Amino acid sequence: MTEPSSTTSRKRSRTIARMAATQALYQCEQTGANPESVLMEFIRHRHVASTACFEDGHIPDADLNLLEELVRNAVLKQDAIETTLTALLPESWPMDRLDPVLRALLRTAIGEMMTGLPAQVAINEYLDVAHGFFSGDEPKMVNGILDRFARQLGGEQGAR
Repeated sequence: MTEPSSTTSRKRSRTIARMAATQALYQCEQTGANPESVLMEFIRHRHVASTACFEDGHIPDADLNLLEELVRNAVLKQDAIETTLTALLPESWPMDRLDPVLRALLRTAIGEMMTGLPAQVAINEYLDVAHGFFSGDEPKMVNGILDRFARQLGGEQGAR
């Protein structure tokens, strides 16, 4: 078996960081915990060797700088993200109707897209994250919402 390339390893570590940021924002919402304390918990107790698995609550090989950046960005831009997300949702589907993990995922994604991450990269990455959490129609919803936001930003037309 060959070793993964450094580009593949870096991409994987960034995807894991996005997944962990979603988990951290979910934890903050559900427990009311301070985002900085949740970040410290993730960094000190959940970031472990690549032999650990997600099912155990670990975030193996995560890009910790990106994790911190994503969580802090989502908190800093919370009002703008909430306003944007509310406007992107169908009227018949208010924010409180979203699954809390899906809500955290969309907050993370929209926050990162607001920092200039190319739309196609964001959509692909967060679809991977959505597939990690959900097996139903939620990834399609993520795709639609992020594609719609990308169009509003004047980004790339169309998604998968």
